[in-house]
Amino acid sequence: MKQFNFIKGRKNEALAEKYLKKKGYKIIERNYSNHIGEIDLIATDKDILVFVEVKFRQTDKFGLPREAVGIYKQNHIKKAATLYLQQNHLFDKQIRFDVVDILGDEITHIENAF
Repeated sequence: MKQFNFIKGRKNEALAEKYLKKKGYKIIERNYSNHIGEIDLIATDKDILVFVEVKFRQTDKFGLPREAVGIYKQNHIKKAATLYLQQNHLFDKQIRFDVVDILGDEITHIENAF
């Protein structure tokens, strides 16, 4: 089951990446990880550095995918992003946190989600 979830996750991250590229985003990192955590995608939207969390659900039976990005997950992503900024000396960069919500075949991009 764990291997299936990993493959499904990578497939949906690829869908999110394709969607963002169509919107003009430039993907600079995929599945960035450090000792704090992982960030699904790191992209640029014009001059803004965007940290993207991708969430997928086949149905909304257990809620929308975006609802799985609670405060704990948000803080984890923010801490991992801070370390990324430090490691890459990007202290003066404007940043944003987005969520790409995939429900079945429908993609919703939430800019500045948290």
